[in-house]
Amino acid sequence: MENVVVTLKKGEGRTIKSGGMWVYDNEIASVAGECQPGDMVSVEDFDGYPMGKGFFNPHSKIRIRMMTRRKGQEINRGFLEMRIRDAWEYRKKTVDTGSCRIIFGEADWLPGLVVDKFSDVLVVQSLALGIDRFKEAIVEILKGILAADGIQIRGVYERSDVKVRRQEGMELSKGFLGPAFDTKVEIQENGIRYLVDVKEGQKTGFFLDQKYNRRAIRAVCRDAKVLDCFTHTGSFALNAGAAGARSVLGVDASQAAISQAEENAALNGMEKIVDFQCADVFGLLPELERKGEKFDVVILDPPAFTKSRNSIKNAVKGYREINLRAMKIIQDGGYLATCSCSHFMDYELFTKTIRQAAANAHKRLRQVEYRTQAPDHPILWAAEESYYLKFYIFQVCGEK
Repeated sequence: MENVVVTLKKGEGRTIKSGGMWVYDNEIASVAGECQPGDMVSVEDFDGYPMGKGFFNPHSKIRIRMMTRRKGQEINRGFLEMRIRDAWEYRKKTVDTGSCRIIFGEADWLPGLVVDKFSDVLVVQSLALGIDRFKEAIVEILKGILAADGIQIRGVYERSDVKVRRQEGMELSKGFLGPAFDTKVEIQENGIRYLVDVKEGQKTGFFLDQKYNRRAIRAVCRDAKVLDCFTHTGSFALNAGAAGARSVLGVDASQAAISQAEENAALNGMEKIVDFQCADVFGLLPELERKGEKFDVVILDPPAFTKSRNSIKNAVKGYREINLRAMKIIQDGGYLATCSCSHFMDYELFTKTIRQAAANAHKRLRQVEYRTQAPDHPILWAAEESYYLKFYIFQVCGEK
């Protein structure tokens, strides 16, 4: 019910007052009226000042996710169409839309919703109760907007099979939204072909956020011996191969990922340049060091070592260890591409951790460049959680 009014405590609402999208459970003074989980409510400051409207969920620590800051705004089909059209127009200006993230939750003012486009297939991930109710309508509207640009979507798959839904009091959900289709989808990115498994692949099937970072490593990979750690489905390794690397070894602990990577290498005719190995990177790096192996370029693209503030100390140890080991097997004057996709491992902490690894390895780093996620995963300055990917390229030098 939209006539329910939630009033904030005096001095609270700091996140939404700075332009963010969330109201936490401990910021609320009162709820006037009856509402069901996922219903729309009006939010007011302690003195009655209107703050906008959002979804209410008593099961979640994030009690309200804001949909609009405008008091009189109706949250209807026209509103959703405006939001979706804005998101698509932004992508058309900023990224290659062959495959891209069209909706990135809070950063597109559609909290809790992710929609990825892989060629002519959409993958939807709904992480919040309120937005879940609009899921089908949003997909239908988006398909219409894309069709007007000559893009026919042949299928939609839902990947709401993530544990965070339980924190919203929701069941995990996975499957076709509409008619079934072949869930192995071929895409092209930076001129490289990939088979994306939208049904069984990690997250939504492929990590689009690294699109331009993968392209950025090409300059240092020409005629190089390259090691790509945590290769997943081989994307950095194949970019290194496309750049003219002498040899590339991609490593991942998942045999399913390695099989997919090998398929992708064959798709691009790179089987003779790019090899893949199923191995634990934490075990392999010290082993390569003991053998005296050296590489011109090492790429570290690990999964998030922490998904909460509580495990940050262990995450720091993990990042420090792999960066230290990588630096030790890089030729003097070679290059390290290293990143973290954990929001909790922020820029300052990640930078400090790499600095410590370099000191422990007795290496000096020359920064080539610092990058973040691709623009189709926009960083909303008022929503810290939207800034998560940190990506460095360094030249690694011995004592001079």
